[in-house]
Amino acid sequence: MPTEPTTAPTIAPGAAAPEATESHPPRMTHRQVLEALSGILLGMFVSMLATSVVSSSLPRIITDLGGKQSAFTWVVTATLLTTTISTPIWGKLADLVNRKLLIQLALGITVVSSALAGLAHNTEMLIGMRALQGIGAGGLTALGTVLIADIISPRERGRYMGLMGAVMGISMVGGPLLGGVITDSSLTWRANFFVGLPFAVFAIVVLQRTLHLPPLPRRVVKIDYWGAALLSVGIALLLLWVTFAGDKFAWASWQTFAMLGASVVTLAAALWVESRVDEPIIPLGLFRNRTLVLSVVASVAVGIAMFGTSVFLSQYMQLARGKTPTESGLMTIPMIAGVLLSSTISGAIISRTGKYKAFMIWGAVLLTGGIGLMATIHYDTSFVLVSAYMVILGAGVGMLMQNLVLAVQNTLHVSEIGSGTATVAFFRTLGGAIGVSALGAVLSNKSTEYIVRGLATLGIDPAGVGGDGALPDVATLPAPVRTVVEQSFGDAIADLFLVATPIALIALVAVLFLKEVPLGRRSGVEQRLEEELAESAAAIVPVTDELVPAALGTHDESTRTDEATGSAARRPVETQRSHR
Repeated sequence: MPTEPTTAPTIAPGAAAPEATESHPPRMTHRQVLEALSGILLGMFVSMLATSVVSSSLPRIITDLGGKQSAFTWVVTATLLTTTISTPIWGKLADLVNRKLLIQLALGITVVSSALAGLAHNTEMLIGMRALQGIGAGGLTALGTVLIADIISPRERGRYMGLMGAVMGISMVGGPLLGGVITDSSLTWRANFFVGLPFAVFAIVVLQRTLHLPPLPRRVVKIDYWGAALLSVGIALLLLWVTFAGDKFAWASWQTFAMLGASVVTLAAALWVESRVDEPIIPLGLFRNRTLVLSVVASVAVGIAMFGTSVFLSQYMQLARGKTPTESGLMTIPMIAGVLLSSTISGAIISRTGKYKAFMIWGAVLLTGGIGLMATIHYDTSFVLVSAYMVILGAGVGMLMQNLVLAVQNTLHVSEIGSGTATVAFFRTLGGAIGVSALGAVLSNKSTEYIVRGLATLGIDPAGVGGDGALPDVATLPAPVRTVVEQSFGDAIADLFLVATPIALIALVAVLFLKEVPLGRRSGVEQRLEEELAESAAAIVPVTDELVPAALGTHDESTRTDEATGSAARRPVETQRSHR
């Protein structure tokens, strides 16, 4: 593990100046990286498990709590909303204060809020606790990636991508499966919200014992409260408008004008604040980086396409195919297998070759193609075909999502890693939140329309079987009505994927314009320590320049020679900062 640099030595009058040499802190061994990585990955596992464990159970949970489709959508949207808002705040804090303490705090918030959600007796409390859980998830989203950048260089990161993919696969497959088993067993679905507690405690202990980072330089921390508040209000108004427009009020109405106008004004005020404060939540200077801008555009599209479609797969399996929560969890395995295989294989090749753009392009192509194929499904489509489509969709996500972050981190200065990484994650989750809200509204409207139309042909009152927006319990419906409901949800979810397909194309266009930059070979810790050592060494030379001529009692050519040497000694440091 790299050691903390020592204080720069002092030089006595008349002493010879040391030669300026480039200092390289010791590189972490493979074992040290794995030890430090274990706690980080365990924290990410807890966050993903706490979210995914209820995904297969949500249709049952919302039905039991008497909620409607809008409640289902908002259980997901509330988490994405607070994750979106809090991610850049956590990222900024990561550049200012102790990162180990921050990730442990985020873990605590995630699991305690999840446990409180397990005590909910109505959808409003459930949505509120899931919103609180999103704050912790925002911290884990930002800090996990930042800490990985601290201990692993961009070039070597692919070597460990298999481990990250394995954690993602286990949590995303095991979560829904475990949640389905719990819901279908004699235990209540509320037990789903408590399964993460022991894992969280273990993760906090492992992080404390294995993650050892050099301390950040002490500085006065200034939090941009106004920027955070304005961003939160502006984004919340935008999501509320997307959710309720077309349902509670018409798209072209005074409510739309008021909410959309207030959102635009509030976000404009947030930009004005961000351009003037000392420590902005989202540093606007980052957007001079072309790679970051294109990655942000692609991440928004990926978020809309990925979150906005994957969260409704459990509804397709249970409401359109009549599967139990356990079976619904098993049905997601093909998509996660695609994510795991593509991220592992592409990561290993990227680490060996240093080339990543081709995989990002293929990822965007597969993402678009997978979503387009999912738009062709119906309530009776062969599971073999649906599974094949999900593998393609998952492979696209695996090749694209993490490599967007890798490309951005590779072009940022070490002091900007936290804010830059959080900015990409912020726009990805923002896209996901908008996608869930907008596509959820499409699903609600289309499914209701199809059910009403189908039941009308049977001469049945649609109220009480999904025609009023409430999620039905398919297993209790008479056979003719069940067929209508399953067909309606199958067609509505296909419409949802069809809407998401052109959005995925935006990610492909953005990736095509990315410029590939050779991957750096130094981790964030190594870069930070090298700069501190270089600054300490450079601080010695001015002292010597002043003392030697004074000791000789003259100002001859040696003074100018020493100054030139000092300037030359510092120049490689500047070169390193711009060409990592």
